[in-house]
Amino acid sequence: MKNNKQNLSNYDGAAGGWGAVMSSAAHVLTQKAPVRDTIAMFKMNQDKGFDCPGCAWPDPEHRSPMELCENGVKAVSWETTSKKASPEFFAAHPLNVLWEQSDYELENHGRLTHPMKYDIVTDTWQPVAWATAFAEIGGVLRQLQPDQVEFYTSGRTSNEAAFLYQLYAREYGTNNFPDCSNMCHSPTGAGLGASIGIGKGTVELSDFEAADLVICVGHNPGTNHPRMLSTLREVAARGGKIVSVNPLRERGLERFSFPQSPTDMLTGGYTEISRDHYQIRIGGDAWFFRGVMKSLLELHEHRLANKASPVLDQAFIDSQTSGFGALVDSLQRLHWDDIEQGAGMSQEEIAGFASLYARHQRVIICYGLGITQHRNGTQNVQQLINLLLLRGNMGREGAGICPLRGHSNVQGDRSVGINEAPDEAFNLRLEKHFKIKVPRKHGHSSVDSIRAIERQESRALICMGGNLAVAMPDPQRTFPAMRSLDLQVHVATKLNRSHLLAGKNSYLFPTLGRTERDVQLSGVQSVTVEDSMSMVHASTGSLKPASPWLKSEPAIVAGLARATLPASPVKWEEMTADYSLIRDNIEAVFPEFREFNQRIEKAGGFRLDNPASRGVYRTATGKATFIPCTTEAIDDRGLPADHLVLATIRSHDQYNTTIYGMNDRYRGVTGRRDVIFLSQQEADKRHLQQGDVVNIVALEANGDTRDGRVMLNQTVHIVSMATHSVAAYLPEANILLSLDAYDEESMTPAYKSVPVLISKVS
Repeated sequence: MKNNKQNLSNYDGAAGGWGAVMSSAAHVLTQKAPVRDTIAMFKMNQDKGFDCPGCAWPDPEHRSPMELCENGVKAVSWETTSKKASPEFFAAHPLNVLWEQSDYELENHGRLTHPMKYDIVTDTWQPVAWATAFAEIGGVLRQLQPDQVEFYTSGRTSNEAAFLYQLYAREYGTNNFPDCSNMCHSPTGAGLGASIGIGKGTVELSDFEAADLVICVGHNPGTNHPRMLSTLREVAARGGKIVSVNPLRERGLERFSFPQSPTDMLTGGYTEISRDHYQIRIGGDAWFFRGVMKSLLELHEHRLANKASPVLDQAFIDSQTSGFGALVDSLQRLHWDDIEQGAGMSQEEIAGFASLYARHQRVIICYGLGITQHRNGTQNVQQLINLLLLRGNMGREGAGICPLRGHSNVQGDRSVGINEAPDEAFNLRLEKHFKIKVPRKHGHSSVDSIRAIERQESRALICMGGNLAVAMPDPQRTFPAMRSLDLQVHVATKLNRSHLLAGKNSYLFPTLGRTERDVQLSGVQSVTVEDSMSMVHASTGSLKPASPWLKSEPAIVAGLARATLPASPVKWEEMTADYSLIRDNIEAVFPEFREFNQRIEKAGGFRLDNPASRGVYRTATGKATFIPCTTEAIDDRGLPADHLVLATIRSHDQYNTTIYGMNDRYRGVTGRRDVIFLSQQEADKRHLQQGDVVNIVALEANGDTRDGRVMLNQTVHIVSMATHSVAAYLPEANILLSLDAYDEESMTPAYKSVPVLISKVS
């Protein structure tokens, strides 16, 4: 096939700058609502305003008049669009016609305006009255066993809606709570919970002011959480050190031109974020960090032998940790040849990183999905904790662990009960407060739910936002499973591909967006969200809703609950008339939310208690725990010698499965998504050049292939990337993933470590 270099280049600019400004303006114009967008921009992330529906990076104490970033602008303009997916639109577009459109085209049709029901005869969505839809859904659910129903939650769901949702499902009788956390940061909850007694990060935004080293692992802030770049810029400007550990060099971790800095914008200036980039091979994280710890132990012994200052904080280890001996034993058994091969880096490079770490006193490790989305995601997280504990970088100012959440409230949903495995203390509080009976049987995570649907054990799915089918691996199995359901209910702001997998009884409910005014019987309502650093604050929309037929998420949940459980003692209608009553009930069930309504009146909200932040570890031993790694992301045995390991990634014009546009500016891709990223070294091995077209075939653990797990006609883009590694965009590359490849401790799919073969298309 002819070489295809079109629209592939090397981007030379800094992250941010005029490129971000022009891209933001272009996205606003494409959605044809510049006035609404402009009003929204001044309300986003402000006190008494609304929380950005994009990433979960916290708000600074002192905010600028426009506390936003390029991808926040995209998220808001995508929601405030003047385009409408109305009943007239759906009448003219059968599902089989819509199926042929791209994911970008589907969402770009605009806001959903009416509650809809699928009509199998015409293959279209048809309008339905809210009351009729609720009654019909309640009737179907009363005919099913509770464990036959899956209750999915997107991380954009507010605390108030999520609390009502879990209450509804539990009173109904199930703990089936697949949620977006299952697909991203469940290894954080499992890993940190076992290591330090809480499944959340330990740092606050102020800790970055005191840190002298920030280690960025497996994440891309320029695209996925751009407001973090302002914080990293401040660290770099005061002389703090920033290093990245990632297979692919990302522009946001190299240099940043701050769009709100007159100097940067007028002079073309920028701040250098980092010169130190450790490009480990995909799936090599645990190997790399174990190598770093092994080097630290060797350096420590060398210093002690020479009567120099120690490397390890032995006093901290002795008094505040357990399991140190087991960790040391595991590290001493490792051979450097295996570490070098697993990490894709030399012993000298790894030892250099260890030496750099040893020279700094206050260290923060930030990490993203490059750490969690592997077969050993939970243990990857624990190796980061192990590294911090060795030098006492936990429970003190300027140090700790910082998982970077992608959704604006994925952490909050978990805090208010979205959890398939609740503890007994929570169950008892819920029962006592609401005078209901709740189930004890552990429910389904996302992988479990799709498997149960595939086996015909689960017959209904209710989705509070999201694009579950497209986000999950293995569409070859996931899509047919979804179509087989007896009942589907999707609550959404815009159309996506999951909505086209309609079955026997399918409903599509339009809901208010984060930017829009939510008026209930008691007046305008606020909801709350929790950011990556455990800060809970209010979010209040101010724009006129896109349609008078929209309902809020809490109102939809209450409508479903009352129709399903007509004799429920829960005061659904009272709570949805006044959301402060929902918060009163959250406070009654979760003690950490004490004085909830009073504390969200304060600008910036409040921080939920985080014992590990202050050196209190609620583990079985009462101490922080060293946990050795026993599982690898990839087992190369049985795989062909020329295999590569593939990670799925987002483009710059993308938020999870939402495609805002077809560009990936910082990686030099314009107007296309049929691209794979490869190093020059790996291209040379395969006699490939920039623009060559290849096919990608996924491999099973034993080296076999399986029908359907193939991506055809992908164009090679040569970039600065680790050896033995290749990357491609999600959701397109999800076809290469297996529903059976996941981290067994958290059930998170291995989106970032797929063994593949690539071959040139002749």
